[in-house]
Amino acid sequence: MKKLLLSTLCAGALLTAIAVVPAAAQNQGTQSNTAFGGASGEFLLLGASARGLALGGAYAALATDVSSLYYNPAGLAQLSRPEGMLSTFNYVDSTNYVWGGLALPLAGGARVVGFSLGSFGFSDQPIYTLEAPEGDGRTYSVRETFLQVTGAQNFSDRFSAGISVKLINDRLGTARATAFALDFGTSFHAMAGSRPIRASFVIQNLGSNLRHDGADLDVGTQRTPPLGVIAVPQEPQPARLRTSGWTLPVLFRVGLAVDVLSQGMNRVTVLGEFDQPNNNKPTAGGGLEYALTNVGNSGFSLAFRGSYTLSPDNQVNDINFNGLPTAEKSGSFTSDGLAVGGGLSYARGHARLGFDYGYRNMGTLGGTNFLSFTVGW
Repeated sequence: MKKLLLSTLCAGALLTAIAVVPAAAQNQGTQSNTAFGGASGEFLLLGASARGLALGGAYAALATDVSSLYYNPAGLAQLSRPEGMLSTFNYVDSTNYVWGGLALPLAGGARVVGFSLGSFGFSDQPIYTLEAPEGDGRTYSVRETFLQVTGAQNFSDRFSAGISVKLINDRLGTARATAFALDFGTSFHAMAGSRPIRASFVIQNLGSNLRHDGADLDVGTQRTPPLGVIAVPQEPQPARLRTSGWTLPVLFRVGLAVDVLSQGMNRVTVLGEFDQPNNNKPTAGGGLEYALTNVGNSGFSLAFRGSYTLSPDNQVNDINFNGLPTAEKSGSFTSDGLAVGGGLSYARGHARLGFDYGYRNMGTLGGTNFLSFTVGW
């Protein structure tokens, strides 16, 4: 028992150091060159599964199911049988997000191919103008989507790698933009004594820029006459605004997961991860998952999860909200970043059905509920 406790404390300390030290180093100095708001298509960072949401920013190393299509394509190579997943959650202000994925092992499981899609947005919102503050009868919609193809391979019994190619479409009203991107991930899995350990390295959304064009950018202009020349009435001339290209939200992730307890039906996994985006401050997170497998040989399995993600950019007490109170305090522990969840699955033979739930507190923006349904065969 003492040996187990010591191992647990050491693993927790190691994961905390890996997650927190890089983030602290980023905060040295008084200036920040973080490109806040400098990327488009940020729906690409919304995740893929309730399990991933409940484990916060610390899941890339542990992902070995179909949701690896999003979190770490290399983890997909550890999937031995076909699997599909459908996930959905309501985001802030009545927006919604849906993710679906399908993974198909080949060559006896040495290689895996997968397909996934994600969609975020809202529909039929009234248009308000200065001339019609109550609405002019028109509506607009926003829909952002991506389609992705993934390939992963085991190069040894300890190392796998994967790559994803995705097509991204961003529709804001009638303005549209298209981009291409790559995800690349590696996964190292071995044993630390008698306990499994997994490490991951992932780069997401490395690709072209989004540049919008469409009828919503059409305007009418009038030519200004030279100084001293009498202006002659004229009809506005049609013109179209030209937009700048915006980079995608590139994300670099390093993660570690250790099974501090793996005995019989019981498994306890501790996770840690450091994330560095190109449009925000770095974040660090840690999580824990307790799984109870095949309870009483019934085929049912249970899992309980929790995590906390430290996001310095969400510390908003320095921003003036016109006197509205906020719960965030810079440099201190807040409820923003807390996530919890659980899962229930049933397996018989090669068939498997699973349901997962995740909840995350987003501070001023409230909370969100994530639901995932999985089927394997």
